[in-house]
Amino acid sequence: MNKIFFGGSRRLTRLNQAVQERAENIIAQGYTVLIGDANGADKSMQRYLAEKNYQNVIVFCMGSVCRNNIGHWQTRYITADKDKKGFGYYSIKDQKMSEEATYGFMMWDAKSKGTLNNIINLLERQKKVLVYLSSEKEFYNLKSAEDLRILLEHCDKETLGRFEKLFQITRRLNSKQPQLDLTQS
Repeated sequence: MNKIFFGGSRRLTRLNQAVQERAENIIAQGYTVLIGDANGADKSMQRYLAEKNYQNVIVFCMGSVCRNNIGHWQTRYITADKDKKGFGYYSIKDQKMSEEATYGFMMWDAKSKGTLNNIINLLERQKKVLVYLSSEKEFYNLKSAEDLRILLEHCDKETLGRFEKLFQITRRLNSKQPQLDLTQS
């Protein structure tokens, strides 16, 4: 059974018609949706799936408390070292979803580091990712480091530099797919 890791930027709080149509395809196929419990894109998709009474959903949460589980779906609680805080803490949950998923579906604002990290984690595992880039109102199908490089062209240089420093994108993906070099931009 295919599992779709849905995630996205916390700043994106609504699903437009195009994203809803993709969600309808997921529902029609009966895929399992793996989703986080954050506000923003996660909560918006949870709301949509609950309105459709879709039950094939697993909500991933950190610790013993779920911030959002609108449809009262099955919950997977992920534990981490007590030393972890903020981004490092929640990225552990996202890592688990990228490991378990067959594919990814991300809503990205070209600024969210968490969403970009999810995209990279999926690509490192040779998993395809459908990215809805909100600033362009376009979908991008990513299956390679080169596809990611093209997507990242929509980021300003300062943001791209911050992402490279934070995630070492070039090194991470070059170990799997040597054609990516973000320093060429």
